[in-house]
Order: sequence, then structure tokens, then C-alpha cells
Amino acid sequence: MTAAKRRRWFANVIVGVATVLMAAAPAIRAETPGRLNIGLQKSSLSLIVLKFRSTLDRRLEPLGVNVTWTEFPAGPQLLEALSVGSIDFGMTGDTPPIFAQAVGTNLVYVGNEPPKPEASAIIVKEGSPIQSLAGLRGKKIALTKGSNAHYLVVRALATADIDYRDITPVYLTPAEARAAFETDRVDAWAIWDPYLASAEKSLSLRTLKTGKGLVSNHTFYLANKAYANAHEDVIALLFDELSRNERFLRENPKEVARILANYTGLDAPTFERVLERQPSFRVSYIEPWVADEQQAIADHFQRLNLIPNTIVVKDIVWQPAQAHARN
Repeated sequence: MTAAKRRRWFANVIVGVATVLMAAAPAIRAETPGRLNIGLQKSSLSLIVLKFRSTLDRRLEPLGVNVTWTEFPAGPQLLEALSVGSIDFGMTGDTPPIFAQAVGTNLVYVGNEPPKPEASAIIVKEGSPIQSLAGLRGKKIALTKGSNAHYLVVRALATADIDYRDITPVYLTPAEARAAFETDRVDAWAIWDPYLASAEKSLSLRTLKTGKGLVSNHTFYLANKAYANAHEDVIALLFDELSRNERFLRENPKEVARILANYTGLDAPTFERVLERQPSFRVSYIEPWVADEQQAIADHFQRLNLIPNTIVVKDIVWQPAQAHARN
């Protein structure tokens, strides 16, 4: 082939490839979501740091995906937004998804972090006459309904042979609960980090019981079902960034505490305490044993008539094709 013929052949190939790509472009654009709306709360440590570092935003930008972040006071409110499609992805503790599934939902479990049982506790003031779990009988306990602290109370009462009906649960957001606790409108408070660490640092209190030996206290990542099914590639990329972010959190605790303090308004020493109680931020897709633990929580709440019906957790566990290769 002469040099001139080679040039013409190469030019024809380039034109052909460009034609194919131009023809495919509308289909590619149609499949790109254009946005990823992420919900977080003050306990969403990995997501807060991921937001601050902007690494996810930079990776998704070439794909035409814009990331937005919305904060919620607690998991139940976040999951309500997730179910109706106001956000696409978010993080909660173990109990909010149970309550959400019980009333019907469009969300799915996508992944989880390792257990952190000591990151939640039932606390009383230092001068309280309540000296043990047995002393909670007939008392008012502040907690967020449908939160991980709610399940901690249920499990703790069971170990003390106290019927849930023998206490008065006072359902409040974390900020409301702290105000009630400080002004003695409740006798005890069931709460999780970072609110727990903040209270330990600034109030005179005693810990009646942490989650150790009672609850795993998993962090769960959840997605709107329609979004996860339509955009598995975005979810996979998000999980890859969370994995990279885990290394940053593990290797830079002082900087991470400063980032979290700047975002939440709590101080850095509070988050240093929180990080000490967090064994790992490693994110994994849901394994069968984790789903089984969630099922046990659901069954417990159903027996107490705290959720209206029996649910099957594995029905909303999402497993992408990449999960087997990843794990």
C-alpha cells in the first residue's frame, strides 16, 4: 500500500469511528443520570469527608453527573426522602431501614461498614439515682424513634427483664433530646456518635450501657431502588471512592477530626473520640450474615408491635453484578 493510500485508509477509519460515536451519543446521554443526590447526617463521617475532599465530584464530572449533598437530622427523615426519590443515596444506622421497609418503601440496602457497638449508649446524669438498667423501669427515656438507639433500648431492656411498655419512650431528634436531657425532662437518653461523644465531653454523666454485647450498630448505605437499578455504574464508582476515602480516614485522623468539626460545628477533640470508637470505615456490599442480623432486628420490633407487619430484609438487599468480583 502506498503512503497516499495509507493516509486515505486511515482517514476513512477515523471518519467511521466518529460516525459510530456520534450515532451512539444520544443513547449514552439518555443513560447518564445527570445527577447524584446524596443524603447525609452528622454521623455520616465517611460521606462528610468525601464531600469535603470533592474526589467523587471530580470523578463524576467527566460523565456529566453533578453531585448534590443534603443534610438530615437523623436516619428516618433521610430514608423518607430516599424512598420518594428526593435523594438517590444515603447512610443511616441499622434500625431506620427496618421502619422504612415496614411501611412500604422504594429503597434498597447497598452496603455497610463494620460493626461499631460502642458508638451508641444509654446515658444518665452523674447525679441520677438510676444506677443500672433495672433502674429504668417506669422512667422516661429520650430517643429517636426508628433509630439505632431505639433498638439499643429494646435490647437493653430485654436483658434487664423490663417490658418495653414499662418505660416511657420520649421520641425526639438528637438536638431536642439533648435539651430534654439537660433540663431533666427525661431520666435517660439513648444516643449515638457524634452526639454521644459531645455529651461525654461537655456534660457530667454516666453510661448505663453501650451497645457492646447487645447490638452490632452497623452503618448502612442505601439507595433509591429505581436509581440503583438504572445506574449501577454510578453506584460502583461511588463505592470505589468510599473505599479510597476509607484509607484517607484511617491514615489522617487529626485532619479528619478537623474536617468533621468544621462541617458539624462540634469540636475536633469530640471527633477524635468518635474515631477511636470506629474500628474501620471499610465499605462492603451486603453479605448474608449482615442481612440476617437485620432480620433479627426486624423480628424483634414486630414482636413488640413497634412495626405494623412482618418484613423480609433480603427482599430489599441489592446485589450488583460487580459485587461478587469486589468481595
